[in-house]
Amino acid sequence: MITQDPVIFGLLATIIGLVFFTSTSSHPVWRQVYRFIPVMVMCYVLPSLLNTLNIVDASHSQLNSISSNYLMPACLALLIISVDIKAILLLGPKIVILFLLGSFGVIIGGPLTLLLFSYIAPESINWVGADAAWRGMATLAGNWVGGTANQLAMKEVYEVDDNLFAIMISVNVVYSAIWMSFLLICANHAKAIDKMIGADASQFNQLVNVTENASKIKLQLPSLHSYMQIFCIAFGVTGLAHFGADILAPFFAEHYPATEKYSFTSSFFWVVILVTTVSVILSNTRIRHLEDLGASKVSTVMLYFLIANMGLQMDLTMIDDFPIYFAIGFIWLTIHALVVIIAGLLMKAPVAYMAMASQCCIGGAASSPVVAMAFHRSLAPVAIMFSVFGYAWATYMAWICAEMMRITAH
Repeated sequence: MITQDPVIFGLLATIIGLVFFTSTSSHPVWRQVYRFIPVMVMCYVLPSLLNTLNIVDASHSQLNSISSNYLMPACLALLIISVDIKAILLLGPKIVILFLLGSFGVIIGGPLTLLLFSYIAPESINWVGADAAWRGMATLAGNWVGGTANQLAMKEVYEVDDNLFAIMISVNVVYSAIWMSFLLICANHAKAIDKMIGADASQFNQLVNVTENASKIKLQLPSLHSYMQIFCIAFGVTGLAHFGADILAPFFAEHYPATEKYSFTSSFFWVVILVTTVSVILSNTRIRHLEDLGASKVSTVMLYFLIANMGLQMDLTMIDDFPIYFAIGFIWLTIHALVVIIAGLLMKAPVAYMAMASQCCIGGAASSPVVAMAFHRSLAPVAIMFSVFGYAWATYMAWICAEMMRITAH
């Protein structure tokens, strides 16, 4: 078995490179493969085969420490600094309210789903330990409010079992794909649906005009100078967060030991909170324009390595309990959808607003522009803006959801 970290790192880098190379291939076989298996899932599953087939032994690898302490916070920082909160508030109340309610539907849906199962099938899921259902659901909450980086952060904060985490990733992939397909169908019949529900499309038309006439962001060709800036901010914020966490975690452990159940004594919890808070502050400065220089692309490289490394910890032969967690995901997504639909109908919001608000939560920045463009091509920047904002507050919201689920589980 391979145990050397440099060799394991090289294997992960090779796998990621091959996945991206084949995903852009025009060969019909590869086109069919990636039609059904997303790139992100492939980057997770293939490394897991190295572990399952006993090719690699990563049990004593330092790559986990590097991922959680360096790459994870740096990735979050780069994703969050591009948030433009002022621009989001200028988009009008309906779409902002729907997005917030969509996130609320996810946050409240988790505890409600867990409460339902505590009555109808309490013996079907685990309630305590590293594989407790609420811990796995906390990672899914992070993804459905923010994105994969937030999901990975919640895994570290709540020390989620690797096999349970693999199940939650599968739940996310399946339902995100199904939900996006449904919303794309709605986009094809948007005018008919708006007429049927009596939606007021005037604000939607105004939003389209504003986004069409807005000055387009001119992406600059990244230079050595810009990459240095990006790495400076990413790892500078990471270092600052670790410095603060090394003070706060021992402080709460010594003076307020009872807060351990809320993760206040966890160093990684404070790293995530501080990275998020500092990055939101920086997003209100000129540093936000690092996005124009390719900050999100650098963070995406980090993100895919994080995903591949997480896959390396999974043993496919150990995965079970799929059906019950897919049932949990279905009920949870239904609660989210009902909150958005009912709120949209009460506000007489167009279906485009409801679809964008929902997909920005469930799908994140990777797929929300696809749904937005299905309604109107100029809405893609709006969808990206909301999705990126989701990265910023998902850390807080997923933690709130997790703590409510912890209370429900006990």
